[in-house]
Amino acid sequence: MAALASRLWVLLLLSLILSLSAQANSPTGWRAQLPQASLVGSGDFSWFGFTVYNAKLWSPARQVNFEQPFALELTYRRSISRETLVDTSLDEIRRIDASALQGEREAQWAQHMRQAFVDVRDGTHITGVYLPGQGCLFYVDGKLQHEVDDPSFARAFFSIWLDPQTRSPKLRAALLGLNP
Repeated sequence: MAALASRLWVLLLLSLILSLSAQANSPTGWRAQLPQASLVGSGDFSWFGFTVYNAKLWSPARQVNFEQPFALELTYRRSISRETLVDTSLDEIRRIDASALQGEREAQWAQHMRQAFVDVRDGTHITGVYLPGQGCLFYVDGKLQHEVDDPSFARAFFSIWLDPQTRSPKLRAALLGLNP
């Protein structure tokens, strides 16, 4: 009986070790969506000389476009309210493509962003994962915050950084790895 209990204890311990090992080796957070992603490029966005955030673009492919998945990670360097993030994002979407927010879209997309964003402070990470033909996922400090099942929203949102009409062409070039 003692030998059986000892064997069961060893099997239980071995099972626990294997389970913890598998968890340690599996990607978590947004990386679970893009386990093969590597850094394509990064840069800072500054406004009137103040760094607002650092941006990093991650993708399994070296040449990023809207035909494949990617992740855009923003690490904030300033405190900004959720509403300011929503309003600024809507303004930028409108500036790049005024027709994108026609009808009830603006209210729907604003609601998605309110669910996806938080009030940020220095060090807060918000990562958006673009999934072509599906939509996108938003993670705050590594935890899934909100999922948007709307490919039009996803493309318009990530165009803020990746469209040639972006407010910061230097940041776009840095993200896409186009700087020498």
